[in-house]
Amino acid sequence: MKKLEIYDPAMCCSTGVCGPEVDPVLVTFAADLKWLAERGVSVQRYNLGQDPQAFAANPAVLREMEAGMDRLPIIVLDGHIVSTGVYPSRDQLTRKLGLPNEEPPREKASSCCSPKSGCCG
Repeated sequence: MKKLEIYDPAMCCSTGVCGPEVDPVLVTFAADLKWLAERGVSVQRYNLGQDPQAFAANPAVLREMEAGMDRLPIIVLDGHIVSTGVYPSRDQLTRKLGLPNEEPPREKASSCCSPKSGCCG
């Protein structure tokens, strides 16, 4: 089982999806993490304001933070840092995890009124 760890900056709650002005990026990222967990990925999220001991216990995360707090969030996959400073999209996460892309293929727009169809007058 793949293990994904997210080291978030200090936020008002564990996901940042709280308060009167919620960042839509955090809403999407939380949904993407739930989606990954439903596909068997072990997901653990740490908030600097609530879980400082998790940050202190990971030397690689500490080194990143010493380079600047703008390195948060730090995304760790199976013990290796794979992303810093941004919340990856679902597509980026699935590629990093080696999961198949499960998005349905988009249908091409079709029109009965192509020049040779005879349906347009």
